[in-house]
Amino acid sequence: MTSVRVESFTLSLDGYGAGPDQSLDDPLGIGGTELHQWLLPTRTLQRTLFGQDGGTTGVDDDFAARGFQNVGAWILGRNMFAPFRGDWQDKTWKGWWGEDPPYHVPVFILTHHARPPIEMEGGTTFHFVTGGIHEALDRARDAAAGKDVRIGGGANTIRQYLREGLIDELHIAIAPVLLGRGEPLFQGLDLRALGYECVRFVASDKATHAVLRRHAYTGA
Repeated sequence: MTSVRVESFTLSLDGYGAGPDQSLDDPLGIGGTELHQWLLPTRTLQRTLFGQDGGTTGVDDDFAARGFQNVGAWILGRNMFAPFRGDWQDKTWKGWWGEDPPYHVPVFILTHHARPPIEMEGGTTFHFVTGGIHEALDRARDAAAGKDVRIGGGANTIRQYLREGLIDELHIAIAPVLLGRGEPLFQGLDLRALGYECVRFVASDKATHAVLRRHAYTGA
């Protein structure tokens, strides 16, 4: 059965998933790269993102690796794909990741502006969805063919899916960083009322990992 998952989404201690003033030079916002010091050195990310051998192992790498297991499709917000807004004026832009992105499955981009699919190397195809989060999820489930759908972010996209109770499991990594302002994840949400509970909580030297799972809410 297909599950809808968020994996390896990192928050600052003050609850932000990205820093302020995101741009081409600062795709994660000012200070945003500090969030991912637990993730970037891992063996999984070194191999998947950079094609390099080596990297750290242990708790952080275990969580990084599980984020790619049994994933048949991804959903990303427009901000995760491109640094600019509005119509697709730069038709040469194909994402941040070069010709061989790390997904290797269909990826559905939420946007208000239609664009033909982009086929990349390694099995990644970017599809641009203008019909909202439900259309994107329906298409991603079909494309996943029984595997899981991973919601990659950003914070606003995850918040929309959480609000609708559409995320089955959420892995949050809490980094020992204060951003002060930026993109909040849980603002305006009552996760308890939405049926989420913490089912796992473990720390490494660089992050604290929490896994939230949705169940039928009893009102207790």
